[in-house]
Amino acid sequence: MVTQGRSVLMAAIAAMTIMAGCGGGGGSDVPGSSPPPPTGNSDQGCDGSCGTAASMLAVTDVQQILAQAVAEANAQSAPATIAIVDRVGNVLGIFKMNGAPDFTTIRSGKGQIGGLEEIAIIPSELSAIAKAVTGAYLSSEGNAFTTRTANQIIQENFNPGETNQPGGPLFGVQFSQLPCSDFSLRFNGVGVDVGPKRSPLGLSADPGGLPLYFQGVPVGGIGVESDGIYGVDLVVSDFDRASDELIAVAGTFGRSAPLNRRANTITVDGKTFRFSDVDANDLASSPENAASFAAIDGVMGTVIPAPGYFSGTLSAGTAFGQSGSGIRPDTQDYPGQDAFVLVDQNNVERFRPQAGTSGEGALTEQEVRTLINEALSVANRARAQIRRPFGTQARVTISVVDSNGVILGIARTRDAPIFGADVSLQKARTASFFSGDYAGGDLRSAADVNYINADGSGVIQTISIGDYAQAAKDFLSSPTALDDGAVAFADRSGGNLSRPFFPDGIEGSNNGPFSKPIDQWSPFSDGLQLDLVYNTVINHVVFYLGAIGVFGDMPPITEDVPQNCTGLDRLPNGIQIFPGSVPIYRGDQLVGGIGVSGDGIDQDDMISFLGLHNAGLTLGTINNAAPEIRADNLTPQGVRLRYVQCPQTPFLDSAEQNVCGGK
Repeated sequence: MVTQGRSVLMAAIAAMTIMAGCGGGGGSDVPGSSPPPPTGNSDQGCDGSCGTAASMLAVTDVQQILAQAVAEANAQSAPATIAIVDRVGNVLGIFKMNGAPDFTTIRSGKGQIGGLEEIAIIPSELSAIAKAVTGAYLSSEGNAFTTRTANQIIQENFNPGETNQPGGPLFGVQFSQLPCSDFSLRFNGVGVDVGPKRSPLGLSADPGGLPLYFQGVPVGGIGVESDGIYGVDLVVSDFDRASDELIAVAGTFGRSAPLNRRANTITVDGKTFRFSDVDANDLASSPENAASFAAIDGVMGTVIPAPGYFSGTLSAGTAFGQSGSGIRPDTQDYPGQDAFVLVDQNNVERFRPQAGTSGEGALTEQEVRTLINEALSVANRARAQIRRPFGTQARVTISVVDSNGVILGIARTRDAPIFGADVSLQKARTASFFSGDYAGGDLRSAADVNYINADGSGVIQTISIGDYAQAAKDFLSSPTALDDGAVAFADRSGGNLSRPFFPDGIEGSNNGPFSKPIDQWSPFSDGLQLDLVYNTVINHVVFYLGAIGVFGDMPPITEDVPQNCTGLDRLPNGIQIFPGSVPIYRGDQLVGGIGVSGDGIDQDDMISFLGLHNAGLTLGTINNAAPEIRADNLTPQGVRLRYVQCPQTPFLDSAEQNVCGGK
């Protein structure tokens, strides 16, 4: 396949180059027995405060996890590529078994062609890394989510397979943590370093990615690719026996998620999330009896490097919450908030509050600091939706940007899931972008999208990003939509316009203007969100293929993609299309956006909306959009758009209801 890939992918290199220039009750893992776990897995009653400098994976842990997974893969006759990451996405090890597939195909099973559907040139290690990152990034001390959980919450119906239901609560989250993000950090070429690190394919919804825990604390994730398909489960009413998931479960033995933190203990809209379709009873091997790593290394497979992600030498992970992880407690700007900030390898804060860049009326440094403080205060009072134990504070990341998309400040509450950092930034930029009078022009200026054949041999369809701007004008019956800045769009509003059904989930209805129609839609081809980043994501895959020598004696592409996924300065890490952001105004002047992500989409809406409202009361200088310009005044096709939706009785210290009403 590698030889064949060389000839067909040479055309892809040329095509991509042209494109670039254009634009806690943890129980025993084995029912009926309680073997002492190698590194501990007892329920510590963790609520976000258990992590210490010792909460990390050692090299011996990485070796044992890999050995346990390899034993199950061998028992299943499913040779696999297995990746291990720490909590902030450093790749600690990749083991490729003899006979494991070299490549995987992106396929939803919906029969669609276009977008990322049927792309068959994805190296299996990239799939495994994406799954491991997803297991690590979606989890915390209060919730343990997997790629199977992700599968459930990104599709056109929640639950998948249930018709006439709205889209998943994290619809669109798969296109975050992208390899071209300006926020996510890149491998230093040697070993572990500060994070959060990027994912080669964004977040994964293909079962086979699970979190890893140490004494109730998440310390990383495992991802497995054995079946050659990077897909989704279209129906969740049954239970599958996927080889990827079986192998991953075996790898987590002794480091599995506490039972009372797993997704299947958490409900949203009266529905229970899924953690895994298999457990220890389904394994064909006994992980506790797996051969040592020394016995399998070089015999059943070998550790492989991954250019841009892993050197090929097994490493220990970082301890989350310590400066070496890139996330540590704040010491300067948010007193009394138990806030955490992002730092570089020298422990220098990356995103301290700063003034905006958008000219007269731009946000001041003090306004940014006050806004984030007020949002932190709301989060610390709010009851989390997707965490255990009940009554836990919301754990989120808060991002503020100006109208140019420049990051003005980022802070987190304790133990917020990692995925929310990049996502909160996407949300802040999305709200500011679509509320500005520049949105239409920027979209029309974006490079065309060139969908490639499954084997990379040529372009099969060209998409104009500007067509989405025109579709919005037609859909909203406004010839000036996205060009006049007359409407304030929150992410909930833009999300309404990004669904394959409008109203959301109603079978037989038309698609929103930023979505593909349902007969063309899939989680791998959702419309504007993917199309804005498609060229760059494919360019990154082509870079990686060249770096691993797929093209034989052809010189590899030595330069990775830039840290701008869209080519648009205001949207360098792409857009997000599920709730949790609002635009920021100074009177009637748009000056930026605030985005929140972490512990429930209604909570995210509330923290962004009330954080801005309260900052306005404190400062008297900035404010939410005036009610008369908010997107919920629009009624396309007779259906009112939404602006924000705040939970009822949301606070831990108050019985107050309808907290966003009248504001």
